[in-house]
Amino acid sequence: MEIYTITSAHEKWERTAAFAEKCSWSAGKNLAKLMRKDFFKVWERVFAAFEDDEPVGFCTLTEKDELLPKYPYTPLIGFVFVDEAHRGKRISEKMIGAALEYAKTIGYDKVYIMSGEKGLYEKYGFSYMGDFESIYGGKDQLFVISL
Repeated sequence: MEIYTITSAHEKWERTAAFAEKCSWSAGKNLAKLMRKDFFKVWERVFAAFEDDEPVGFCTLTEKDELLPKYPYTPLIGFVFVDEAHRGKRISEKMIGAALEYAKTIGYDKVYIMSGEKGLYEKYGFSYMGDFESIYGGKDQLFVISL
């Protein structure tokens, strides 16, 4: 299994977008649209997990993800998804690890993630900060990890 750190110039960009568009999670379609519009800032990245040269998961590292702009926290990991047939192989942990390493190389000392999942990101070393408003309305939990 390989984790790729990709931009729109990467050979696996379109295959990752197509996988996101067709995945079982409705947010995947939104990610695919963002990828095809090249919506990402120069430093932002998509992380794609491939097994036997087929996409099996993705996540992003972006300035805000679903966090409202009024909050000072950045960067955020978002769009964490692993295909159901490939769960249990620590793929999300590996993608998050790649995102954290990349964030460190571009000068960040903390990374954030918003989620409705309880107990998931704490096992990766994230700490709960509180409930924060999201761009979708309502609130989600915000977690932080120091690099």
